[in-house]
Amino acid sequence: MSGVIVTDPPKSELKDVDALAGFGVATVSEAMGRTGLLGPGIRPVQQGVRVAGTAVTVLSWPGDNLMIHAAVEQCGEGDILVVTTTSPCTDGLFGELFATALNQRGVRGVVMNTGIRDTQELRDMGFPAWSRAVSAQGTVKATGGSVNVPVAIDGQVVHPGDVILADDDGVVVVPRGRARETVEKAEARETKEAATRAAFLDGQLGLDRYGLRETLVQLGVVYKSYDEYVHDERGRGERRHDGNGRDDLGMARRDGEPS
Repeated sequence: MSGVIVTDPPKSELKDVDALAGFGVATVSEAMGRTGLLGPGIRPVQQGVRVAGTAVTVLSWPGDNLMIHAAVEQCGEGDILVVTTTSPCTDGLFGELFATALNQRGVRGVVMNTGIRDTQELRDMGFPAWSRAVSAQGTVKATGGSVNVPVAIDGQVVHPGDVILADDDGVVVVPRGRARETVEKAEARETKEAATRAAFLDGQLGLDRYGLRETLVQLGVVYKSYDEYVHDERGRGERRHDGNGRDDLGMARRDGEPS
């Protein structure tokens, strides 16, 4: 496989990146209409960490980390490295030595649609990482790939320069052209949630705040007391049988089955 290394792609404004770091992945995805998530398979190797940065993308061959070495040169302050492969791979393409090199360049973290290793060392050095798998399996450096080209993870396309936001809930990508808009929508959503939180603390129910009682009525959901429910269920059970050893569908009861 041949490839290309794209240099100096346009990036999201750092002020928008840092503003998005103030929100959770769930809030930002909701602000974008429940889009942008890289899927539940990408999980953090640490807990209690949230980072945002601009994407430097890598497309590698499975079991080969040559292009990650090439990508390090393209990484700089405020970036997050995003790596995927041409077909599924869980080998440990990334570890502590890569993190050391990236940390020195001001990179804020890594998102791997593959395996990762040296997880304890990564936690000890405070280098945030998200991956599809944890694996000590080593790799080769033998096949060409690409850096800073669009890549797809679980059907979600990541372009170089997009904003990557990652926390304990997973990873979301914010397209470069939507970064400022998403900051504004996330701020509005947090304001709305703060008001709802205060209402819940004051005892209001979601059924009333969100107008869901009418929804229940429209769906045919009814309220019954326990005694009413037991009485109705008992009557329903009795009606299932016609007294001739058959239920209301005409199926013969098995020996010992209650009528």
